[in-house]
Amino acid sequence: MKIGIIGGTGGMGKGFAIRWCKKHQVIIGSRDAERAATAANEYSSLAKDAYGNINGTISGKDNLSVAKESDVLVLSIPYENIDTTCSQLLSEVSDQCVVISPIVPITKTDVGFECVAIKDNKAFSHQTVEKHMKDKSKLVSAFHVISEKKLVDPTLSLDYDIFVAGDDKDSVEIVNGLINEIEGLRPIYLGPGALAYLVEMSTPLLLNAMIRNKMKNPGIKLV
Repeated sequence: MKIGIIGGTGGMGKGFAIRWCKKHQVIIGSRDAERAATAANEYSSLAKDAYGNINGTISGKDNLSVAKESDVLVLSIPYENIDTTCSQLLSEVSDQCVVISPIVPITKTDVGFECVAIKDNKAFSHQTVEKHMKDKSKLVSAFHVISEKKLVDPTLSLDYDIFVAGDDKDSVEIVNGLINEIEGLRPIYLGPGALAYLVEMSTPLLLNAMIRNKMKNPGIKLV
């Protein structure tokens, strides 16, 4: 499966690439194709050092090429970039492409991390991305509550639940499968995309708890 990562040169993109390249063709996306290719080479070396041999690949291309080629497209981008990025790319994805949004509407204020959608009465990420989708049912929200620092280091064990929200059963199953491929993660289905805002709000909650209580790379686990 071809997994494209828009914003793939960032920390989360790096983590996804290293974790999924064991089985899949991962394509790092950037506005600068050369930068994407350089990052892809770096990630490939890290993956081979960690796993020995990998059955997949990591390559790098410009964002538009990545969007056109991907079977699954991960939007690892900031909330404020959704409209600019998605308006250019999502009209170019294939009809079968599943789009994953881990985007959080978050800002740092004097009191701590807050949800922009609530604080400033703006749309949540899932709603904003959905406006640009050719087939809204192919949008799945997931990966909002995972430690980036742990994700990028394949030698570190993970023990997190990943909340998933989406409308199309087959698309959700594809995302659940990718979650299960990362050892230590468990997908927890919350319901349709209309409930994705619940997942997005959990990130500032987790970050504030981490900072105030001096916790290191916490996640969420339902027991």
